Amino acid sequence: MKYLLLFFVFLSLRSYAIESICYGTTSNGYLAHGVKLPSKGNNYVSYSSFAEVAGRTYVHSKVRDVIIDAYKHLEIDQPTKIFKYAETGFKEGGAFKPHKTHRNGLSVDFMVPVVNSKGHSVHLPSHLLNQFGYGIEFNKDGKYEDYVIDYQAMAAHLVALDKAAKDRGIGVWRVIFDPQLQPKLLAT
Repeated sequence: MKYLLLFFVFLSLRSYAIESICYGTTSNGYLAHGVKLPSKGNNYVSYSSFAEVAGRTYVHSKVRDVIIDAYKHLEIDQPTKIFKYAETGFKEGGAFKPHKTHRNGLSVDFMVPVVNSKGHSVHLPSHLLNQFGYGIEFNKDGKYEDYVIDYQAMAAHLVALDKAAKDRGIGVWRVIFDPQLQPKLLAT
């Protein structure tokens, strides 16, 4: 149940990069000219200002563009929902503990969107005491304390990322999400 986040790997960037260049694989590679994701937008935030300062929110330039495009689409399609991205990688890629991937600018973790006990879209808490959100475990019903996974917002996020990637001539290769919670996501 530790898969409280979404994990994306964007592929097919080799010859398309203008600013960034990725080398190798997500698990054995590096990145040239990585770009930092914005700290926040109208409907999204980074999981940690500390992690940003530590340089843990860099990606390939096309991946950044896809993420920003997706959030812009969600702002229109899901105006009451808010989102949070998490770990991505270092500016030059390379080993990125504790991850086995995130090495060439193509991997992005997203915190699952949640609603509170009043049904309002809120950010999942991410701070030092809960390992910046990575220590949170949802139960089989998608609940953690007063938070419930917002499967509709999550599905909309997946669709927006896929569309934004395709619009830029790339694709989403892999999504990792807790198998026990997948049926509720697929039911949306």
